[in-house]
Amino acid sequence: MRVMIVGAMEGQVGAAARIAVQRGATVTQAGDVTAALDILRGGKGADLVMIDARFDVGGLIEALAAEHIAAPVVAYGIGSDSRVAVKAIKAGAKEFIPLPPDPDLIAAVLEAVAAERHALVYRDPAMARVVQMTEQVAASDASVLITGESGTGKELIARHLHRRSRRTDGPFIAVNCAAIPETLLESELFGHEKGAFTGAVARRVGKFEEASGGTLLLDEISEMDVRLQAKLLRVLQEREIDRIGGKQPVKVNTRILATSNRDLRTEVTAGRFREDLLFRLNVITLALPPLRQRPQDIDLLGDHFARKYAEVNQVPPRALSPAAKAALRGHSWPGNVRELENAMHRAVLLATGPEIGPEAVMLDPDGRPMSAAAGVAGIGGGGSAEPQAAAGTSGLVGRTVADVERDLIIDTLRHCLGNRTHAATILGISIRTLRNKLRQYTDEGVAVPAPGGGAGGDTQALP
Repeated sequence: MRVMIVGAMEGQVGAAARIAVQRGATVTQAGDVTAALDILRGGKGADLVMIDARFDVGGLIEALAAEHIAAPVVAYGIGSDSRVAVKAIKAGAKEFIPLPPDPDLIAAVLEAVAAERHALVYRDPAMARVVQMTEQVAASDASVLITGESGTGKELIARHLHRRSRRTDGPFIAVNCAAIPETLLESELFGHEKGAFTGAVARRVGKFEEASGGTLLLDEISEMDVRLQAKLLRVLQEREIDRIGGKQPVKVNTRILATSNRDLRTEVTAGRFREDLLFRLNVITLALPPLRQRPQDIDLLGDHFARKYAEVNQVPPRALSPAAKAALRGHSWPGNVRELENAMHRAVLLATGPEIGPEAVMLDPDGRPMSAAAGVAGIGGGGSAEPQAAAGTSGLVGRTVADVERDLIIDTLRHCLGNRTHAATILGISIRTLRNKLRQYTDEGVAVPAPGGGAGGDTQALP
């Protein structure tokens, strides 16, 4: 784990740094916010930034967001001054560490962003086969394509592969190709020189260089523009990149992993994905099964997330009742493990008795609880769908298609707790189409759920 400390490395701060090193972290120091940004732009990434609360915490967080540098920020300062702590948290810091340092507190903060969050939790043979194959190919430097529906845990498998590889001491960098606008993705991947374009206020090392010696994950690569795919193909062939505005190529030693929730061969046929790039990426394919094809994992993951979110929310731990487990097993989980995690997070907060019952889990977008019987007889239980369909469509007569589409999109987004990628997958549309629709609704004055996604995309401690 890479920790950057922004501030003087002396006295109590030095003691905190030593504790972090003892906990397995690699520590980098920057004297101030400007120096920290220069180091991060230069390719020395950080999994956690600890900043002296006397500095401009909010300014650092805003600068990181503006330059698409993903790193959680934790502030530290003299423990007796509560005003400093409140100010840092209001500025956007994830946590405040009082000085002198408490080893247990630092350990807890490090653990919150460490690789243990990405441990695999599975029992079903379908998932076991994927994990076994992952470990077989991990030691090679071959490119790996990881496929599967949204929410199945593709990034978790990528991180597991990296941890089992010879590059485990190198960085693991993930780039969500669907979340970054096309105009910025090229700079994010390849970097740029100062003045290369409007807003390029300083030289920036791209993710390929930052991940050199380690692994770069291109998440949802099917969303990458075809023009940019051509540049990526050259990187895979030549093992060198061209910064925007640069005068000469830069050699990189980066292993490439890619994920997609789409059938890339279909995308090739449609002209949206380069066939030669697919051949380069598809040396090894790891196909993750959807949760409905991992029945033995549903109870296991339900229990896991119930314990996790009871601890996170500091509420008494409750076991899942037999009826609740029956409801979980009877659901088809179109959103896969991410949907199950969100459902269990809600259930932990809504449960009132000694156990988590079916009334607290699997809430519909309108907030109605689903009973175990409804879960079994409904979409995942093989009950008769025709009467339900008839009842569901009779109330639509007299409404326009545009109104029905809008309500479906908004309700699906609420069900996914604002996660755009997850909602787009359930709706069967591209993330770009979804964003265009949401922009249209916002312009029309419609309330659109804020971006979210449970524990943050594919970072749940699952599959």
